[in-house]
Amino acid sequence: MAEPAPARKKLLFVKSRKASFIELDQQLLAEQYEVTVIYQPGHYASPLSTLRAVRGTDVVVGWWASWHTFLPFTIAWLLRKPSLLIVGGFDTAAEPEYGYGFQLGGPRKYLSRFTMRRARTLMTNSEYSRGEVERNCGIPAERVTVVYHGVPDAAPPAVEKQPLAITAGIVDTTNLDRKGLRPFAEAAALLPEIEFVLAGRLADAAGEQLAANAPANLKISGWLEDKDLQDLYAHAAVYVQPSRHEGFGVSVAEAMLARCVPVVTSAGALPEVVGDTGVMLSDPRPQTIAAGIREALTLAPGDAARTRVLERFSVEQRRQGLYVLIESMLS
Repeated sequence: MAEPAPARKKLLFVKSRKASFIELDQQLLAEQYEVTVIYQPGHYASPLSTLRAVRGTDVVVGWWASWHTFLPFTIAWLLRKPSLLIVGGFDTAAEPEYGYGFQLGGPRKYLSRFTMRRARTLMTNSEYSRGEVERNCGIPAERVTVVYHGVPDAAPPAVEKQPLAITAGIVDTTNLDRKGLRPFAEAAALLPEIEFVLAGRLADAAGEQLAANAPANLKISGWLEDKDLQDLYAHAAVYVQPSRHEGFGVSVAEAMLARCVPVVTSAGALPEVVGDTGVMLSDPRPQTIAAGIREALTLAPGDAARTRVLERFSVEQRRQGLYVLIESMLS
């Protein structure tokens, strides 16, 4: 008679958003562990239910050092439960020019730092973010492990590229500058012969501001289903990301898989993602973006960009990176 399979370890997964890359991590962990989820989009959690959840698990995994991870990671620390905190982004940033990042000061700064220091293991998604943890949060880089995002290859079959430049991201006031949505829209007026598309959920009045001054060749599509976004990537010759801060750049990598030539600034982790497969902008001004798009349109379709993502940012490397860190804590 065959012996029963050993019971799977229990894992508590803490999140505040349902972004695609967070959902992917949850799915990968569910392949190996018995996963319970705490989804807390607001600031305040139930102390009693959180205590019960942490006590009933073998390891706690959370995305970002913020209000939603503060309580479960503090309880895990008090109970000496192993915990893995994934950081990098708004929780580690300090960008005073446009008011982005918890590390600018106030209660969020101290709450996020406290939570990071309670975690047994810290993980981030790029070398840039690991350096940012040290610079802005005072935590030695040796305490942080880099595991790059895994980017699923959802690109449709290759089709003929069009003179189309796109960017994707939530359209809100912060992203007008942080993601470079405003200068992207202004660059469209400098290239009237090229079609521009800005794809992303309209979160506040920023979309109306852009639309009020949009040239005829700029389309602000709003939120798109995954299939429609992938179809847009497939037809676009150029993907533009004129950001001032990026912890990774998942949308850039997704577009690269669809053979778009990336046109990006050197902000944050974008050079790590793009390498030498695209055009690197010296600054995010509209004139510079327009010149970068012109250059990208003279290049061959982004086969090298697609290969880079497949080789460096696979789902398998993400899976194994997560498993190695968790198993090292459990053992």
